[in-house]
Order: sequence, then C-alpha cells, then structure tokens
Amino acid sequence: MLESTKVYDVLIVGGGQAAAQTAFTLRQQGYAGSVLLVSDEPVLPYQRPPLSKQFLRGEASLESLQLWPAAAYDQNRIECMLGASVVRLLPDLHQVELHDGQRFGYGKLVLATGGRARRLALPGAELAGVEVLRTQQDVMAIRDGWQAGQRLVIVGGGYVGLEVAAVANGCGHIVTVLEQAERVLARVTAPQLSQFYEDLHRGHGVEVLTNAAVVGFHADASGKNVATVVLADGRVIPADRVVVGVGLIPNTELAEQAGLALENGIRVDASCITSDPDIYAAGDCANHPCGFFGRRMRLESVPNANEHARCIAANLCGQNQQLEALPWFWSDQYGLKLQMAGLSEGHDQFVLRGALADGQFSAFYLKGGQLIAVDCVGRPADFMQARRLIQQRVAVKAEQLADASIGLKGLV
Repeated sequence: MLESTKVYDVLIVGGGQAAAQTAFTLRQQGYAGSVLLVSDEPVLPYQRPPLSKQFLRGEASLESLQLWPAAAYDQNRIECMLGASVVRLLPDLHQVELHDGQRFGYGKLVLATGGRARRLALPGAELAGVEVLRTQQDVMAIRDGWQAGQRLVIVGGGYVGLEVAAVANGCGHIVTVLEQAERVLARVTAPQLSQFYEDLHRGHGVEVLTNAAVVGFHADASGKNVATVVLADGRVIPADRVVVGVGLIPNTELAEQAGLALENGIRVDASCITSDPDIYAAGDCANHPCGFFGRRMRLESVPNANEHARCIAANLCGQNQQLEALPWFWSDQYGLKLQMAGLSEGHDQFVLRGALADGQFSAFYLKGGQLIAVDCVGRPADFMQARRLIQQRVAVKAEQLADASIGLKGLV
C-alpha cells in the first residue's frame, strides 16, 4: 500500500440515512476507530421522507432536514467528504478510489450507496419539465418552477407519487395521477385500500387515471418544454410539468465492479456482510434475508436503513448481531397518516376494523390464520399492538380483529 494512502478503520460510502446512522451508531456503541463518510451529494446526510411532503410544501428548511448538524460530526470524530464520488473499489488492496484519483484505505467498508430515481426511457423524457424526486436538489428544481394553476401530471400511483399529488393539489395545481396498473398502490395493499386512496384524491379534485400506460411526451412550440403526456390507448394528457415516480434503482455499480454478489441489490447475510467479509452493505441498496417471512428482500424505508446501521455497528463492535426487525413504513396524505407493518404479499384473508368512510380504520392481512401485515389510518394504538401481534406470530381470529370492542392489546 502506498505511504500516501490514508487508511480508515471504517469507511462508509454514501450520504443517506443508512450511512449517517451507521457512523453515529458506531460512536454510540463506543467504537474508537477512525471513521470516514464519503458522499457524492454536496450536503450533509438528511431526511428523505419530508422531501415529498413538508419540504416540497416549503414548510421545512434544508437545515431542518439534516440528520445531525455539522458540529455533531466533529464532536463524534466522523470525517466527511462531501461532493466526492467513489468510482472504484479495490478489495484486494482494501482501498477505494475517488473521482479525482485519490485513494483511501479501509479496514472495513460499508456500502450505503442507496438508489436513484428510475427514469422513463421514452420519447420526450428528456424534455424540460419532466422531473424525478429523490434529492433535495430535485425538490428545489421542482418547487422553483411551480406556479399556481399549472397542470401537473404525476406518472406513478405509488406512495411517493400520491404524496406529491396531495402537496401539489394543496398548492393550487391542477393534478393528474397516471397509474399503469388497474389501481394505485397495487403492489403493496388490498383493493379496498387502493379504492380509499383513489377516492381520497378524487375528493380533493385530483384526477386519477388507472390502466394508464405512458408511451411518450410531446414538446411545446419551442421544442424544449413538455406539453403533453401520451398514453398507450391514444389519450393525450396536457401537462405544464411532469413528475415521474416509478420506483428506485439500487446503486450497485461499485459492488458489481468489485465482484460482490448481487441479487436485486447487493446481497448480504443476516449480519449485513456481503460476499467479501470486510465489506458490509446497508439501506436501499442491500438485499437481506428476512427470517420472519422466510425470504430475501430489498426494502426502501428509513426503519430498514436504521436497522441495517444498528446491525453493522454492533458487529463492528464485536457483538455478533443479526437482523430481526419487522418491516414497517408510513405515508402522509391530506393530513391522514398511514402506518404499515409487515408485508401483505400472499395474504389469504383481509379484515377491516372501522369504516373506510370515517377515515380512521385498520386493515389486517392474514395468511393461514396468522397476521402478517397491517395498514392503519388514524389509529396509532392499533398499529403498535398489531406490530406486536405480527412479531409474536400470535394466532388470531378474523372476527376478533374486526370487532372494535375487542382491544388488540388483549390479543397480544
């Protein structure tokens, strides 16, 4: 190894939740070694969930989104290199190479490279006004170009797309949501919940079109700006701006170049270790085994990133920890908070507690008489108890879940 190459005990590649949480959890666990965080974004790690909500509405500042202030990094002896891209891993040398040719050595490497917004490879997708939402810079570009009364088309009826629709509607835009599936949220929830959210948006004046596959975009008279969105069935939707929200592509290029095992992300074991014993992976880019559901998965959520970070930090501190947390998520639309735990895929029974029309209800998903997932709107107490029921694999009866007079706490 060259004498000029500085070596860190732990080198973290990434600037998101998993990266920052790993660094600070190491210090909280008493880790005394040197830590370097390298991020290609020009700002310190920040919260992403508010980007499609409070920050998009202009209610949160850049500073308020920071996970930790600059002083905290200094106090915890966490070095940061911002606006710096790692372009190559050299596992045999235990080094990483940056875009400017610099190299840094590591004892242990953590890949928290996250993902990037999926863009549409369609005619006209390069036109001005066709945008994605993933970073602070993305949101500021969208927000800077917003004017009340604009026709905003959102491609994708997932959680991010619907959150953006709710914010844009509240800001005075004429909003249309295009979902190519038969219903919004089709991958993650039951038809009843999809209908609830479609009705919710339509009730606020948002046009929701399902079975609406986008095949291209047309420009205005200048040839530079988007003017319409073209659908596969021939419909043409007018648009002053377009926000594409069709998922995330995990950033696995560095791992692939280094010869690490991949499987819809960077493949890790239950300790978040990759196929190289000195390299870990965490967060949106990592595909990990989930003991509860008996299969591998890659999850895009803050709780998942935090769980990976805690696991990695514990293992680097010699505690031999494995992943065990139950997946959970949340979404905010029109002041209604949706909390989700578990995964509903493969459920054979759907049970509703409360009424959809009231805007406060819990939806339970069972498989073989066992609760595997829950969606709660406006019922945080139900959510907390349902999480425990799922984690403890308690056998429950559908009629008990449906009966609001029976407390969930008594079933745990």
